[in-house]
Amino acid sequence: MKPVVPFVSAASPDERQIWRSALPKALREFAEVKPFDTLTETERNAAKVAIVANPDPAEVAAMPNLVWVQSLWAGVERLAAELPDDGPLIVRLTDPQMAETMSEAVLAWTLYLHRDMPRYMRQQQQKVWLGHELKTPGERTVGVLGLGKLGAASARRLKANGFDVLGWSRSEKVLDNISCFHGQAGLTTVLNRSDIIVILMPLTEDTHGMLGTDELKACKKGAAVINFARGPILQSDALLEALDSGPLDHAILDVFDEEPLPQSHPFWSHEKVTVLPHISAPTITSTASKIVAENIGGYFKTGTVPPSVDRRRGY
Repeated sequence: MKPVVPFVSAASPDERQIWRSALPKALREFAEVKPFDTLTETERNAAKVAIVANPDPAEVAAMPNLVWVQSLWAGVERLAAELPDDGPLIVRLTDPQMAETMSEAVLAWTLYLHRDMPRYMRQQQQKVWLGHELKTPGERTVGVLGLGKLGAASARRLKANGFDVLGWSRSEKVLDNISCFHGQAGLTTVLNRSDIIVILMPLTEDTHGMLGTDELKACKKGAAVINFARGPILQSDALLEALDSGPLDHAILDVFDEEPLPQSHPFWSHEKVTVLPHISAPTITSTASKIVAENIGGYFKTGTVPPSVDRRRGY
């Protein structure tokens, strides 16, 4: 008899349905995937591993013998914060396709800024026909904050497309042909020099609110910010101030303190803000399902849990 692997999710109904279809097919050789709300008490008690996507912590806690949970998302800060320290290990989704998807989004929206699209959008609204001088990518410096798998892939893709790329991380890292900085002094240097700043750090106790008034004042006049990481890393009030009073000229935001973004939020109507509905690097169901199947299949064969999150660091 195949072991039961619970699927625990409080995501949207449409998203849950996609996974409820894909996961049983991917794991059918060695496990039966069942939604949490269909489990018997015996199945809840017997579960050793569960697949989770924005789960209700109470439902995870209702499975007392879990050894680990496989997240369907790369970001696990909520899981790390809400599950008890002595709870199951957390394995985040590490999908090479996600790095490719994110780097594509970073390049696309960097080009949007590089080609001055926000200005041309404003001109269209005012019925103004006017061209502006175009710089080459090599004349545009892009700072990538966060050099994990997503950040490193994005920095390399920007470099391959001719941009002058600077990288920053909390601890020292090295990327070929990219100038890398670290620590607070390094952050100030990257902010001072970058025309476009791309935020790709994980949300941890150390990065929560790390880009505030002082940091944004250190940016170049006319610089732009792209936040594809997590909303609370970038302080909203400080960002609005930097857009209204300088030095920032535009912000592309895909993540927010509260999602969906409340309709009353000033970001919606601000002429210098582009709002995206958290779409920069969605999980690709087909590739993610294969990775989840490999991780869980390997566990049932050998008892080996894939590398898990360091709760202290948050990733």
